[in-house]
Amino acid sequence: MEVIDGNGNIVGTVKDVAFTVGKTGISLNLENKAGEPQEIEWDDIQAIGDFIVLKPQKEAVTSASAATVSQTICQTCKEPLSYIEQYQRWYCYKCKKYV
Repeated sequence: MEVIDGNGNIVGTVKDVAFTVGKTGISLNLENKAGEPQEIEWDDIQAIGDFIVLKPQKEAVTSASAATVSQTICQTCKEPLSYIEQYQRWYCYKCKKYV
């Protein structure tokens, strides 16, 4: 079964389904286009049908910019913010509010 990324590109072909005893979660072992083994976590899968579609990848920030710094520091108390993945929002523990 082919695996397609969030941009519509073929990532590879599923070779096996795996799980680890004592841990929760399932992963797919696949062979990418270069013939190398790759593991995809179940949480990264968006849909399964005639092929597997992966969720779009979040863009990684590679350079520190003024915009990034202003987003990670609370404008009210100037303390660092924490990113809460579950809500996909920044939170200030000192002010006890989302930014």
